[in-house]
Amino acid sequence: MSKQTAPIGVFDSGVGGISTLRTLAQALPNENFIFYGDSANAPYGEKSSEKVCVLASQVLDQLKHHQVKAVVIACNTATSAAKQQLMVANPNLPILGIEPALKQAVDAGRQHILVMATPLTISLPKYQAQVAKFQATTQIYSLPCPGLADTIELGHAGLPRIQALIDQLMADVKTQPIDAVVLGCTHYPFAADLIAAEFDHPVQIYTGYEGLAKNLVRHLTDQDLLRTAPNTDRQIDFYSSRNTPEELALYRHLYRYGLDQ
Repeated sequence: MSKQTAPIGVFDSGVGGISTLRTLAQALPNENFIFYGDSANAPYGEKSSEKVCVLASQVLDQLKHHQVKAVVIACNTATSAAKQQLMVANPNLPILGIEPALKQAVDAGRQHILVMATPLTISLPKYQAQVAKFQATTQIYSLPCPGLADTIELGHAGLPRIQALIDQLMADVKTQPIDAVVLGCTHYPFAADLIAAEFDHPVQIYTGYEGLAKNLVRHLTDQDLLRTAPNTDRQIDFYSSRNTPEELALYRHLYRYGLDQ
């Protein structure tokens, strides 16, 4: 295959990156995609940075077997912990990562921002530096959410457990004057409606997906990799380290419907 017609690889620690994939597929309608979920090792957000780097490198090797022309790390934790190392080890492969959309919320004038993320993402210097940059003028509430990504891995069948865990995690913050929620893990957008419903007032949800999609288009265009011709036989393929028919069926279902059914 030519470089332009090669697929774009997208990976996450599990099903969460499928929420990112949906946005990228809409923004790039002529591109083929390969999604790899490392569900056998999910969640990344409660592992060490060193372990996440090892796992992310192993997943990237799997995607390279499919001759991908670019890779999107659809995992905030893996982006923070492993992106730089992956770029150094693969200098000829465009590698982009999802970032918590804290800056986007600040730029929009939000004054009381809740950031929900995995414990590892919140503990890393990269996130702490972002908070330090904005906290003089903005009230930022950092909420580590242990177990939430793992529970969302259950899909629609896990909705009661997802709801119960969100109730528990947000008990102390939902009474604060929050006007924006930054979802700093790609699993969490699947539960965005449940999270927003915790508040007795409207809140704006930020995921960072739109910025990531624009960044990907820009990278592909600059490197003459963007597929502009109509793709009448588009392919979006799913792979998982938990390689069972049930897991792959869950991926396809979440891509089509989210947690709604």
